Amino acid sequence: MPTASLESIESIERLAPQANWECRDSRANAVGALVCQALLKEVELTPKPGLVDRLNNGSHRDMDRMTFHASIATIAPWFPIFYSMGASTRSLPPEALLALLRPEGLACEDAMLRATSNVNTHKGGIFSMGLLCAAAGRIDYGEDLPDRERLCGEVALICSHLVETELRRSHIPRTTGEKLFQAYGLTGIRGEAASGFKTVCRHSLPAFERISAFGGSEDDALHDALLHLLAVNHDTNLVHRGGLAGLAYVQAQARNLIEAGGVLSPRFEASMFAFDSDLIKQNLSPGGSADLLAVTWFLSRFPAPVRARRIDAWFFEEGCHAIGSVALPSWIQSFR
Repeated sequence: MPTASLESIESIERLAPQANWECRDSRANAVGALVCQALLKEVELTPKPGLVDRLNNGSHRDMDRMTFHASIATIAPWFPIFYSMGASTRSLPPEALLALLRPEGLACEDAMLRATSNVNTHKGGIFSMGLLCAAAGRIDYGEDLPDRERLCGEVALICSHLVETELRRSHIPRTTGEKLFQAYGLTGIRGEAASGFKTVCRHSLPAFERISAFGGSEDDALHDALLHLLAVNHDTNLVHRGGLAGLAYVQAQARNLIEAGGVLSPRFEASMFAFDSDLIKQNLSPGGSADLLAVTWFLSRFPAPVRARRIDAWFFEEGCHAIGSVALPSWIQSFR
């Protein structure tokens, strides 16, 4: 199993591969660095039920934390390229960009597989983050960073025909995603991208920002975001490993933890460790939700639309009563 250390985001930015698309825009490197940070935040968060983290390898026997580090170091140089491709094709309709991105995306996947001895660590991440980087390039004209709503909306436009062309018209399913669509109608990461990352925007990102607004740590915010993803995301990784019953089980357990107070519960950490052990025993791994957790952190770095910022301000000032009788940890009591 390959090993690698990531001393800094800057060190992996200098590993840019030879490509037909030149990355001269410093903003391309800045957005690419955000992707690397997001992928690192995801793998380092501990504990994560059934997933690779600092404690264990989750439900995986073919990868560990260092496999993820090696993968991130390898795929990092492509993200500024995706951004530059988006910036260079602003004159084209958004749906035309997907075909142009595909060859570089496949090259990035191939590099990942070579670095990890053919282990799929970041295929979903490459797809999601590649689209977000390209969308950022298309709508970023050198002023303030585009707000996250525009960013996700551009991804939706780029992927507007994706489910139809790659899933509904696929008569002979080849990939796991295509097989699960034909069996259960699950659209997976393709559907999430075509929706403009609706699950993230409606569930995990608001959860992340609520905890952050109350002064919780970034890990607290990420854990709360992960719980909300596990509770609602139709994770095809879970269905692949455990069928619809496995998906329903994980969603129910996550909802139970949210109803018990989530990260605000004094038993949260112990409950998450138990959840992790449970999924490992059942060989369940919510890898799709892990990909969306990285997307959540990435989008949190972009400004919210003005109306959303006003709503967040109201929630912070007036909404504390909604927490109810949950025993609050010390970092949030000071805000009441």
